[in-house]
Parts: sequence; structure tokens; C-alpha cells
Amino acid sequence: MDLGIRGKKAIVCAASKGLGKGCAEALAREGVDLTICARGADALNATAKELQALGVKVTAVACDVTTPEGRAALLAACPAPDILVNNAGGPPPGDFKNFSLDDWRQAVEGNMISPIALIQATVYGMMERGFGRIVNITSASIKNPIPSLELSNGARLGLTGAIAILARKASRNNVTINGILPGPFDTDRLRGTTEKLAKSRGVPIADIEAERKAGVPAGRFGTTHEFGATVAFLCSAHAGFITGQNLCIDGGGYPGPL
Repeated sequence: MDLGIRGKKAIVCAASKGLGKGCAEALAREGVDLTICARGADALNATAKELQALGVKVTAVACDVTTPEGRAALLAACPAPDILVNNAGGPPPGDFKNFSLDDWRQAVEGNMISPIALIQATVYGMMERGFGRIVNITSASIKNPIPSLELSNGARLGLTGAIAILARKASRNNVTINGILPGPFDTDRLRGTTEKLAKSRGVPIADIEAERKAGVPAGRFGTTHEFGATVAFLCSAHAGFITGQNLCIDGGGYPGPL
């Protein structure tokens, strides 16, 4: 299927690896020119070269998108995107009683305020031009809160609620805003948490991996290719009637009916 977005311009955040890279690759294969960002310049530039080989224009901006300066640099490189994929690493796990107010502020700044700032800076231009696709990569925790991830649960729920009405308003101008809620995907982050858990329990990594896969109805982890393809479809010309939705991609892990 031709997604109808060849020649469009996209910003993809945290795109040097993992889920963000999967999104950038899928969009590049559809002929979308990219502005990608991440904190680490080396990994970011390596990814940019890979994406350029797919025949699209790629601009790499090494920055911290959770800071005003980082967002300004990103928007200077692509001031009028047609597509925005918001993505940022989540705050660390912990015990609620040990979270300081500064911990909460940092979580909200990184996973709520930052994506809102990028949406506010881009959505009205999209509306004026009559096309726009915004996808927020959040977490399955907004439907099924995860123990020890209260910082992430709260900030991502805040983002989801904050843009719900805007998603409906913007749809009259062919601009959609949706959330993608990933479960366990085969990324560096998942492998890192698996290694830490194995070390803390004194068992082989393979045992923890098997245990985690057993907890997924699909019996496996998702791939970044699957994730990117889903996001690319939501960014397509065919997805204009899908907005204000929060789609779990978790191999069936979410236990509820909605």
C-alpha cells in the first residue's frame, strides 16, 4: 500500500535507536524527509546515514528535546513539519515514598511538557496547511498502571488528557493526534532491564527473558519494524479518520476490553 505521504516532512524524536528509529525507518521507506534528534551525536549520525541510504533527506540534530534549547534547535531545523512523532525515554522506576517533588517535576517536564511544547509549536501550521499527523509514543501504563513506574504513569496520563480535546478540534483540518502505547519490544532498553533483573536475582538472562515472554499472550516481544509500520500507517493519508485514540501495541498484554 502506498501511504500517500511521499515528499512530506517529519520530525522524529529519540530516533537514533529503538522505537524511534523504527518509526524513522518506516517513514523513510515511504519517501518522507526526516529531521531526527537524540542526545548522543555518534549514534544519531550513524542512524542518519542508514536512513539517507533509503533515498530521503535526513537532518540530524543532536539535542535534548526535553529542554527548551533542544526543542528550539529541532524546530529551527524543521519549522513546518507535516508529521511529528513525540518520543522520549521514561523516568526511572522506584518506590512512591522515595520520589521527591523534583523527581515529579522532571518526569512531567520530560514526558508531558516537552511533547506538549512541540505540539503547540507545530499543530497550528499543520491546520493551516490542511494536513498533519502527530503521534505520541507513551506507554501501555496509561491504561494499566505499572507498579514502580508511578512517575511515568502520571506524566504520560497527563499528556494524554491534555491533548484529547485538541485532537478533536484539529481533525476538521485533516490533522490527527494519536497515542501509541507500547508493551515489551525488543530494544536496548528492554534488554538492559532484563540484564539488571537477572543480575539482581542471580539467574541467567535467558531465564528472565523467557519469563517475560511468557507474560505476553503473543509469546514474544514486539519488533521495532512492527512498531514503525504501525506509526507510519497512522501518519498516512489513509488515517485521517483516526484521531484522539490510544492504541496498545503489546501482544495482547492489556487485560481490559477497551
